[in-house]
Amino acid sequence: MISRRALVLVAALAVATAVGQQPATAAPEPTGWAQMVAQQPLVRAADVIQAEVLRGGYAGFAGIVLESDHVALWWKGAVPAGITAAVAKAERQAPVAIERARYSNAELRAAADVLDARRGKEVHAVKIPADGSGLVLGTTAAAATRSLSSLVDVPVRTVVEEPLVDVSRQNDSPPWKGGATIVLGNAACTSGFAVRNGANQRFILTAGHCGNPGVRVTDPTGEFIGNAGSKHGDHDIMLIPTGNVVNQQYVGGGNSNSVEIVRGWGDVYTGEILCQSGVTSARETGNPVCNIKVLFFYADREDLVEGEQLNGQPAARPGDSGGPVYGPAAGGGVIAKGTVTRTAGARIGFQDFRTANRDFGVYIPL
Repeated sequence: MISRRALVLVAALAVATAVGQQPATAAPEPTGWAQMVAQQPLVRAADVIQAEVLRGGYAGFAGIVLESDHVALWWKGAVPAGITAAVAKAERQAPVAIERARYSNAELRAAADVLDARRGKEVHAVKIPADGSGLVLGTTAAAATRSLSSLVDVPVRTVVEEPLVDVSRQNDSPPWKGGATIVLGNAACTSGFAVRNGANQRFILTAGHCGNPGVRVTDPTGEFIGNAGSKHGDHDIMLIPTGNVVNQQYVGGGNSNSVEIVRGWGDVYTGEILCQSGVTSARETGNPVCNIKVLFFYADREDLVEGEQLNGQPAARPGDSGGPVYGPAAGGGVIAKGTVTRTAGARIGFQDFRTANRDFGVYIPL
């Protein structure tokens, strides 16, 4: 885990004191925002199909990819009537092409479970391409995967690459928002989203590796937010119970009070372009990090999503952990997509919001 320790906390405190409690201002459009807005018809079409897939539990589903001008639905075998109807409905939003997949998502996940149980330390990720073509192993040594590949009856491609590593605004005040510095013991991370559960209890969602349940959580000035609560270690997500939250997140630079309204949450798709608004990146670049394209969904116990910053810039930095990953909302504001977990250069690993919804039963009201 990489986190901001005592020296960084002192610097953050100094900046926070200088910023003070200025009124929030409207947020400027970040770099790449227009591209994300242009994708929204594709996202809406994908949402229609995804809803039917989740409702029906179809065995042939392989994946959904947002291409430049259409949605590609990858499917193994005959396409059921329910999916055909969903595609027809989705095409009111954007063109949809049904592509033939060699393997279903369920088949690849079963194979991935076998590899995940037997992999050594050289293999740091098991990934599923959305086209159903096989599995991808992220590794530091290609030779280490040869024996693994023989364990399953699906194609296994090896990519030698740097593993993603954990990445851990300055002075928020109640009601607490996403994208702000939070201090957990002697580590500093970023708040993700204000969420609530079925009992209408309020929480801040952040990264699990930032701390353990029970740790005291404050802003950089020491103002108490809450004690860390439920945590899912493998999925790297954690809830901080705190009654005074609001559906807003910071989206400006490190010293900015610019905020956007968070208008609910949405699914993530391969090919989708997103932003992340971690504290450190905002401070060092003056903006959120945008132009992050979703590449893979992991099929191992961590179940992360991997993306890449298309301009080759660092996708996240130490101190960004737990920060909001998001896209534009149709009526203005943003849609929650996930929380920052790891980075390696231009690559980023984040946990999608649907996993938090499944693990904790939390949501963001519209």
